[in-house]
Amino acid sequence: MKLIRFGNPGKEKTGVIINDTNYDTSAFGEDYSEAFFETDGLTRLKKFVQDNEGKLPKVAEGTRLGSPIARPSKILCIGLNYADHAKETGATPPAEPVLFMKSTTALVGPNDDVVIPKDSVKTDWEVELAVVIGKKASYVDEADALNYVAGYVLHNDVSEREFQLERGGTWDKGKGCDTFAPIGPFMATPDEIGDVNNLRLWLTVNGQKMQDGNTSNFIFDVPTVIAYVSKFMTLLPGDIISTGTPAGVGLGFKPPIYLKAGDVMELGIDGLGTSKQVLKAYAKN
Repeated sequence: MKLIRFGNPGKEKTGVIINDTNYDTSAFGEDYSEAFFETDGLTRLKKFVQDNEGKLPKVAEGTRLGSPIARPSKILCIGLNYADHAKETGATPPAEPVLFMKSTTALVGPNDDVVIPKDSVKTDWEVELAVVIGKKASYVDEADALNYVAGYVLHNDVSEREFQLERGGTWDKGKGCDTFAPIGPFMATPDEIGDVNNLRLWLTVNGQKMQDGNTSNFIFDVPTVIAYVSKFMTLLPGDIISTGTPAGVGLGFKPPIYLKAGDVMELGIDGLGTSKQVLKAYAKN
């Protein structure tokens, strides 16, 4: 299945994609939240869709898409997980996964605007494959790790490099700004995806190809990442783990290239669709 959420921010309804058409499943009566995944919601949703074949309302074309996952308990990210990206940033490939968090308030829809933070001059892009956890996970074995996956999503791990690297402390300052986690357009269940460790992912800025990588170049693959993170914290249903970005980020250019108001980012991953974000300058509400 391919799950979507659509409508105005904060008032999204649920839906599914069938044969490239968006359908409204709000009559199912549940959001795609922690409680949904925890109670085998995917199985129940599949039956609901089958039982209502030919009856589900179509979503009007052009309707805004939100994050396909309602606000998760946490958004976890793996840093420096592609050797080529570590090299371009001057970092030594890590011996263990680098773990940081993005604020859940960074979560936005796949085509929503990205706001350059106040006083930012080093806002950057990062196309990433993200994993959605399907059931509570603690001290998971690598061999069993994929059984904890509800699905996969496209994620742009937008980053402010000055905040991240020059302001002291951990990376989180440059990762959790508002609008810095565009997710979607949809969540695909594992049966919709081929080899998750062999997916092409790419990103352009103003039509220029910046990133063009493959998850086959992971330093730490998806099962390794899930098992590793679960050693340090319990993963809850609906939690998101973003698995890192390949080479081609703005920080890696000499001199670096950073985003400005009016720039357009487009990105995609095999089997997970595409998204597009326009950069906007910060303006006080």
